[in-house]
Amino acid sequence: MSPLYAGVDVGGSSIRTVVATGTGTVSGADRRPTPRRFGPDEVPVAIAASVHAAIASAACDPADVVAVGLGVPGQVDRAAGTVGNAATLPDWPASFPLAEVVSQHVGRPVVVDNDVRLAVATERDSGVGRSYPSFLGVYLGTGVGAGLVLNGEEWEGRGNAGEFGHMVVDFRPDARPCACGRTGCLEAYAGRAGMEAAARAAVAGGRSTMLFDVMEFQDSDRLTGEVWARALAGGDPLAGELVSDAVAALGAALGSVVNLIDIDGIVVGGGLAADLGDEFLERVAVATADRVLAGSPPPLRAAALGDLSGAVGAARLAARSQQTEAV
Repeated sequence: MSPLYAGVDVGGSSIRTVVATGTGTVSGADRRPTPRRFGPDEVPVAIAASVHAAIASAACDPADVVAVGLGVPGQVDRAAGTVGNAATLPDWPASFPLAEVVSQHVGRPVVVDNDVRLAVATERDSGVGRSYPSFLGVYLGTGVGAGLVLNGEEWEGRGNAGEFGHMVVDFRPDARPCACGRTGCLEAYAGRAGMEAAARAAVAGGRSTMLFDVMEFQDSDRLTGEVWARALAGGDPLAGELVSDAVAALGAALGSVVNLIDIDGIVVGGGLAADLGDEFLERVAVATADRVLAGSPPPLRAAALGDLSGAVGAARLAARSQQTEAV
């Protein structure tokens, strides 16, 4: 039996885990909510539980799963296995040894990298990114992240490139606050958490909406992408306004990137984008085209692996780490 690897995509809303081969063929999966409190204490426990559940769903010999890869938001020190400043995770410190702690729970080697970086690499190697020498991969979930591929190579800058969600799209004094502590960031308008905060503020100001009724009906404690999609389908005015704000903010940010570096394509993934669907992406493409100054806008396409890009990328990261150690 060829070795298998567990890949975990740790998001602000959910933890997605797959068991896969080194090439990314998935044989088992698990998805569960990310704990809302006690981040450094509870999140590693939830990750380990998800890994064990994914292994059980794969119906394989657990001993065949030889390593675990983690894709996480925030600033990652890959060599040290630490994660810091993960604003979309609850109560997260400036630095936490996540790889070491998870390894203690799962009894296997664990490696860690930025979640969006892994997702973009997966799309570059085996998804729609293969069609574009240079592209921007944007992932919409609890927050907004991105990765940039230039001439087939990932651009990391000095180590922290890809903070697309913190491009400023609103300079007004009353711009929405962002989890990073600033105001006017794209993430505050197009990330699930920012959209939920805006909805709650609107309700506190007297607006009516079905969003929170749908949330309760689904027995959820947050406005998931599915909640937004159902409210939109039901014609909810507030949901429509806030999604339109997200479209406009994404168009402004994406159009600015195109104007600056003239990329060949844009790939959009993440749980929120997947739930809002093709019509949402078509609206974002139109809003982006309206901001492009010269020539035709690049094609905008949905990520081939949907919201599993990060988990599959994490499994492939685990495979590469084992291959490197074997050399």
